[in-house]
Amino acid sequence: MAPSARAQAQQDESHGSLHRPVCRQLKAHQAQIAGVHMRELFAADPRRFERFSLQVGEVLLDYSKNRIIDETMRLLLQLAQEADVAGWRERMFAGEKINHTENRAVLHVALRNRSNRPVIVDGEDVMPKVNAVIGRMGAFAEQVRSGVWRGYTGERITDVVNIGIGGSDLGPQMVYQALKPYRHPRLKVHFLSNVDGAHVKETLETLNPETTLFVVSSKTFATQETMTNAHTAREWFLAQSQAEKHIAKHFVAVSTNRDAVVAFGIDPGNMFEFWDWVGGRYSLWSAIGLSIVLAVGGERFVELLEGAHEMDEHFRHAPLDRNMPVVLALLGVWYNNFFGAESHAILPYDHYLRSLPAYLEQADMESNGKSVDRDGHVVDYPTGQIVWGATGINGQHAFYQLLHQGTRLIPADFIISLAPHTPDMQAHHDILIANFLAQTEALMRGRTLEETRAQTGQASPYQVFEGNHPSNAIVLTQLAPHALGMLVALYEHKIFVQGVIWNLDSYDQWGVELGKQLASRILTELHADVPAGGHDASTNALIDYCRRLSQPHPGL
Repeated sequence: MAPSARAQAQQDESHGSLHRPVCRQLKAHQAQIAGVHMRELFAADPRRFERFSLQVGEVLLDYSKNRIIDETMRLLLQLAQEADVAGWRERMFAGEKINHTENRAVLHVALRNRSNRPVIVDGEDVMPKVNAVIGRMGAFAEQVRSGVWRGYTGERITDVVNIGIGGSDLGPQMVYQALKPYRHPRLKVHFLSNVDGAHVKETLETLNPETTLFVVSSKTFATQETMTNAHTAREWFLAQSQAEKHIAKHFVAVSTNRDAVVAFGIDPGNMFEFWDWVGGRYSLWSAIGLSIVLAVGGERFVELLEGAHEMDEHFRHAPLDRNMPVVLALLGVWYNNFFGAESHAILPYDHYLRSLPAYLEQADMESNGKSVDRDGHVVDYPTGQIVWGATGINGQHAFYQLLHQGTRLIPADFIISLAPHTPDMQAHHDILIANFLAQTEALMRGRTLEETRAQTGQASPYQVFEGNHPSNAIVLTQLAPHALGMLVALYEHKIFVQGVIWNLDSYDQWGVELGKQLASRILTELHADVPAGGHDASTNALIDYCRRLSQPHPGL
C-alpha cells in the first residue's frame, strides 16, 4: 500500500464508519436514486411489500415505503458490517464496559434476561441479584395492591406518586399510560418530575396523606430536582401525620445510596436497588419500574420483560439483513447522512401511546446527540436526529401539513395496534386504522396536477402533493405488556446500532452536566446582595432582573 493510501485508510478508520469506502458508494447511489419516485418502485415490483417487511412475534414492520431498492439495502448492510455492528452487539450482551467514558457495562438487556443465562460483570453473574429485585418488587406491589400494606392510620393506599426525572419519570409514565387496561382499578399513579412548584402543588392538593405512597427514584438520592420535590412531599406529609416514624409507611426508595435513604427517614428494607450498568433512559426494566409494578402487578411486568427479551433474542441472533432493529437503524442513517434529513417523526395511532414520542426523544437524542466520537474526535458528519411526534389523528389536524407539502424531508414511523382497547367502539378503531393506512399511502404516492384536476375539477397547484415521503409502518397485534416490551426494545436497539455506525458512546450523557453546574451557582446568586458577576452580560443582567422582580415590594 502506498504511503498516501495507508494514511487515508488510517484516517478513515480513526474517524468512524461514515468515512469508509462504502459511504462513497452510498453517496453515489443516493445521487442516482434521489430522483426516483416510490410510485415507480411499487409499479415495477408487485412483491415490494414481501421483500421489504419483517415480522417478529406480535410486531410487523413494513419498510417498503422508503426510498430504497435492493442495492440500497446491500450497501447499508455493508456499512453495518464494516462498522462491526455484530461485534459491538455481542460486547454489550457479554457485559463488556462499552460505555467507556464512564467505564461501565451497558446491561438493560440483563434486566429482562428471562432465559436467565449468566451475565458476567467484573467476574460476577448479575442475574441472581436482578431476579431478587424483581421478586421483591412483585411481593411489595402485591402487598400494596391487596391492601395488606396500609398507611399510618390503617387506610388502604389509593394513590402512588412516582418522584423522579428523566428516565426515572419518562419510562414509567409512558408504560403506565400504555397499559391502562391492565391497571389496578383502585390504585392511581401520579408522576412528579418538574421542580416547578405549580406542578408539585397541583399534584399534592388532590391527595390524602393517609392513603398516599411516594416512590422516590434517584440513583444517588442527590438529584436536585427529584430530592427538592421529595422533601416538599415529605414536609406536606409530616404537616398532617405529625410524626417522622410514619414516613416508613408512605415513602419507599429506588436508589443505591443507603445512607441518604435512611437519613430521609425511609426504612432501608423498603429500598429497591439497581446498578451502575443501568442507564437512566434504559431503566424502566429495573427497580425504576416499581410504579409500573404497583399499577399493573408483578405478572404483567414480567410479561413486559418477556416481550423485551424476545426482541433482544431476535436482535442478538437474526442475520443483519433480517434484523428489525438493524433495518430501522440503517434507514435512519440513510436519511440522516445521505439525504440530509434533520428530524424523525414518531406517530402512534393509539391514545395510550401518547407519551411514546416524548420517551423516545430522550432515549434517542440523549444517546446519540453527540459531536465527539468514541475515540475523542470531533465528528464531521451528522449524528442523532431530532426526534419528535404526537398521536396520529391529532397530528393530522396539526403538523401533517408540513409532512405532506413542506420543504423538508421528514421520515416518520407510524405505529398502531390492530385490536382495539375498547371492543364496544370498533367503529372508532376502524376510522383510526383507515387513517393510519391512508397517511402512509398519501405520503408515498402524493397527487399530481392531472390527478388533482380529475379528482377536484380544478388544476390547482395548491392541491398538488409531491409524495415520495418515506415512512415505516409498525403494526402490533395488540397493545399488551408483551408487545409493548418488544416495541420499546426495538427502538433501544435501533438507537444502539446507529450509535455504533456513527462511532459514538450512546450510553453517556455529559451534555446535561454543564447546565446543572451553572444552575447550582446561579441559585445562590439569585439571593445575593451584590450585582451578579462572572457570567456574560446577558446572564448577569437576567439574574439581576429576576432577583429584582422576585423581591417583595412594600405595600403589596
